[in-house]
Amino acid sequence: MPDSRQLPVIQPGQGLPPIFDKIAIIGLGLIGGSIALAARELWPKGLVIAVDTKDVLEEAMVRGAIDVAADDLVVAAEADLVILAAPVRQNIALLEQLQKDVTGSAVITDVSSAKRAVVDAARHLPARFTFIGGHPLGGAARGGFTHARPDLFRDRPWIFTPHTDGSGEALEKLYQFVTALGARPTTMTPAQHDRLLAYVSHLPQLAASALMEVVGGTAGVEGLALAGRGLVDTTRLASSPANVWKDVCATNADEIGAALDTLIGRLTELRADLGHGDVLEEIFDQASRSRDELMKGRS
Repeated sequence: MPDSRQLPVIQPGQGLPPIFDKIAIIGLGLIGGSIALAARELWPKGLVIAVDTKDVLEEAMVRGAIDVAADDLVVAAEADLVILAAPVRQNIALLEQLQKDVTGSAVITDVSSAKRAVVDAARHLPARFTFIGGHPLGGAARGGFTHARPDLFRDRPWIFTPHTDGSGEALEKLYQFVTALGARPTTMTPAQHDRLLAYVSHLPQLAASALMEVVGGTAGVEGLALAGRGLVDTTRLASSPANVWKDVCATNADEIGAALDTLIGRLTELRADLGHGDVLEEIFDQASRSRDELMKGRS
């Protein structure tokens, strides 16, 4: 692994002029790794710096995803874009560390699935930084750099949650950056984000994992071998890593709790109506209409 204080010179290549000359990605999991892979393809004259563990960085070097690898944030000292791609609470801790390790002015963003806690922490950053919270909705069933791919964000939303009036130019550059990655950028407040994502992302994850745990614990290995595509499709998210979701739940507990209460209430109504089927019919009809809306424009 190269010395974190020495930035190697990369070979010039063909491609687009970089929107950000030096990108530092802190955390090369599925999201951070996919950003790195896409950035290397799009902007070969730019510099992609990564901070993670030695094993992850070695794999990223082999795959050509990064130019500079280190396990110390000092390697990001001259970055003009810093992307925090660790779990939510680790991103919050990293914000304080950035103040001493990133010496110049920089745009700071993150990819956390919960936004209020991160944005609140970022309010204490020095004026030389422009922080804009971000969340790409381009996940996959399995995490980690091994599953990263450059097309992960294609045609997927990327939500930004700016919290200052002076972030216009930085937000415009971030829009350009993620649009080049194939994403569809949009903007909302941190509170709007956390409320919406509690239903469209966090609740489905918890429901799928709980369902798989119940079915697997009851059916056992032999029973699971007899299951059809319905169970496979319904529980795809159950392979997601727990460490990431512990942070998401801890930092969006109120909104996720409300979403869980809504689901539990509906399941309770369904349980009480099994002998008649009126609630079941109502749920199935509305679910079918909502599913049709969900699938519009999707392949």
